[in-house]
Amino acid sequence: MPAINEPQVYARRLRAVLINSIPVLEARGIVIVLMAGMVGMIAGALVTGMSALVQAMHFLLFDVQPGGRLSAMFSLASPVQAMFPAIGGLLLGLSVIWLRRRKFRTPVDPIEANALYGGRMSLTDTFIIVGQTMISSGFGASVGLEAGYTQVGSGIASRLARAFRLRRNDVRILVGCGAAGAIAAAFDAPLTGAFYGFELVIGIYSVANVAPVMTAAIAASLTAEISGLPTLTASQYVPFLLLGLLGGAASIAIMHLVSLIERVFVRLAIDASVRPFIGGIVVGLLGLVTPQVLSSGHGALHREFAMNYALPVVASVFVLKLAASAISLGSGFRGGLFFASLFLGALLGKVFAGVMAMAAPSTALDPAVAAVVGMTSLAVGVVGGPLTMTFLALESTRDLTLTGVVLAASIMSAILVRETFGYSFSTWRFHLRGETIRSAHDVGWMRSLNVGSMMRKDVRTIDASITLAEFRKEIPLGSAQRVIAVEEGRHYVGVLLVAELHSDLSDGETPVQALAQFKDAVLVPSMNVQSAAETFQRAGAEELAVVEDFDDRIVLGLLTESHLMRRYAEELDKARRDLSGEG
Repeated sequence: MPAINEPQVYARRLRAVLINSIPVLEARGIVIVLMAGMVGMIAGALVTGMSALVQAMHFLLFDVQPGGRLSAMFSLASPVQAMFPAIGGLLLGLSVIWLRRRKFRTPVDPIEANALYGGRMSLTDTFIIVGQTMISSGFGASVGLEAGYTQVGSGIASRLARAFRLRRNDVRILVGCGAAGAIAAAFDAPLTGAFYGFELVIGIYSVANVAPVMTAAIAASLTAEISGLPTLTASQYVPFLLLGLLGGAASIAIMHLVSLIERVFVRLAIDASVRPFIGGIVVGLLGLVTPQVLSSGHGALHREFAMNYALPVVASVFVLKLAASAISLGSGFRGGLFFASLFLGALLGKVFAGVMAMAAPSTALDPAVAAVVGMTSLAVGVVGGPLTMTFLALESTRDLTLTGVVLAASIMSAILVRETFGYSFSTWRFHLRGETIRSAHDVGWMRSLNVGSMMRKDVRTIDASITLAEFRKEIPLGSAQRVIAVEEGRHYVGVLLVAELHSDLSDGETPVQALAQFKDAVLVPSMNVQSAAETFQRAGAEELAVVEDFDDRIVLGLLTESHLMRRYAEELDKARRDLSGEG
């Protein structure tokens, strides 16, 4: 009967044979680049397939003609079609119930995987998110497919990297390559995809990351472009910087609105499985007003650039799309705000240009240029990554003259969001769940480097009720540097410094409990290195006792500040070498 671990043994042997047969595979950097190219091609193929399937759903459900877009329709063919978002919400709710009964955990997305888990992602989670995203967008909910795109690209990359047993940092890089390839394929913008991978998923730019990420993005770039915008004059920079601030403010408002709708559902005690159905009804009713609010808005965005609508029309579509997106996400539809934020930003830019034309006609802002600047500045606040959005504008318009003002407006938006709100939508949802991460920067090692793994267990303890004279007799000077005073059952009382107690001039009958230090400052094994360092700083101590919990305070060991900082420095240096590619 074959052994249980035979497949793993065969996989290890095959890997060894491949490496020995092809010497170039011993060069780690080349292997990562080759795998990144493979990941990019897979991501591009999957993105194309997902987009085609959703377009097929729009054809079947909403009578969208081949080559057309749902949000580009002037009206729904039948009022009955307004119920399809609700039906999609019902299907999504049923999936929530099924997942709850099967006790599936909350799916991990690429940013969270790279920040906390060294790039480890579950393929099961990946396909769940992809399926839910396609149901959401396919049935007309006002969300995009980008969350599913990046999830499937990164999930496949993570699984491939772990199959080859790559190092932690290499797994993180390939996860970023998968996300970069997905975005590059979705927008036909390899630079945008690459910087999406850098800024949002990997969390840093470095020489070691450039080749694989760019390889993946270029390999995956498959889709269309926006072009034909007029040039920009220097006198228009100041108004567009103001537009960048407005885009940042609008992105903050969007994030607050999504959270508000979620809280409303919670207060009304509506079950999570029913919320998408209710949200779908509302989104469908908004779709009766204009189909531009449905789905992610690809067609509507192209239509906005191609046509010149009146200011009231553009403003009303902005408000309706904002409401539809917030309701879709707040009610539990699966998806992201990447493309929706681009569409909303383009509408905001056109509204801004229209208002400026009435208030200050001398500025002569071109609505198309304002749409590009608004598109990038609002998306920076929602998605994060000013360089990602700048390259999106550059690659979409093929106009280098726009790069400067778009980058400036994006930075203004990013600064406003960072200083006043602190999060992009990509990390805001983690904050709502109680996480503290603000980017995909790898901080998972800080959690694994906890007090329990660093403490000394061979700590010497003594009864806190004995006298100073008895202590000096039992613990001679030089036999130990410190002793932990405990009560019955090893309950912590304080730290006794041996040298200080031997030099103390008080009466020998004084209980050592009165001379104990740091009585209220203790550590617990689950504390990470950052929390422990803060405790040392507050207490002004060089060593602290480690107790089982803060209530019973049963002594488990001892940790010195010098050992803590040494281990922290070692791990920090290791992380720095991984990022710089020094190995």
